Amino acid sequence: MKTLYDVQQLLEKYGVLVHVGKRIWDIELMALELDNINRSQLISKHDYLIAKMILRREHEYEERKEKEKHRS
Repeated sequence: MKTLYDVQQLLEKYGVLVHVGKRIWDIELMALELDNINRSQLISKHDYLIAKMILRREHEYEERKEKEKHRS
């Protein structure tokens, strides 16, 4: 698992489809759903942590993009 798409595919295995309309919102909702799957002990700790790292990286990227957009 290396990309946001990979995390989406992982969530789909648990019946979770996310499309809110704005990428950063999708990432936030995916993180919440991933936490719920983890709390239910349905996912391995390794997959959970890798997916969370990917989501955090993508969220930070989106935040930087927004800040740069507002500066110009």
